[in-house]
Amino acid sequence: MMKRPLECSHDFLKEVLDSQSVTLDATMGNGNDTVFLAKRSHKVYAFDVQRKALEKTGQRLLAEGLNNVDLILDGHENLDRYISESIQAAIFNLGYLPSADKAIITKPHTTLQAIDKVIKRLAEGGRLAIMIYYGHEGGQMEKDAVLDYVSQLDQKAYTVMLYQALNQVNTPPFLVMVEKLPSF
Repeated sequence: MMKRPLECSHDFLKEVLDSQSVTLDATMGNGNDTVFLAKRSHKVYAFDVQRKALEKTGQRLLAEGLNNVDLILDGHENLDRYISESIQAAIFNLGYLPSADKAIITKPHTTLQAIDKVIKRLAEGGRLAIMIYYGHEGGQMEKDAVLDYVSQLDQKAYTVMLYQALNQVNTPPFLVMVEKLPSF
């Protein structure tokens, strides 16, 4: 059976992670990606604008015995206020938190600010995974903005790929993968 885009995002990031990696979960949500990164990294910065996300993720980390995560109640566009080191891997899940207020969604303007800041902080060989859920109001605009941004990244510095279902209905989520190439 083919892997779902979310599974691919973890596989894509896992290949570049080690015990010294600094990583970012730009959209903490229920903490799935935060826990994934925390098990494979030295340090994780995890952002969300909803206190419920921090509480749920904090409980999951405690249950797993993981204490290498900074849970940050702030928008991912402000990541430069918290992160000064280079990032080995980062993940975004765009859209809304399924078990919370569906009116609270990621927005194109702040998402692009955050992605731009991540791109500038990616270590050589570092990777960025962006899961795009766009079947909600405003989702199509954010999807288009992100695809436009990543498609303009310099091919000599970055490789950008898509992993997407082509025969599914109801706007299935898809994965954008970015890797920073080594400089010569």
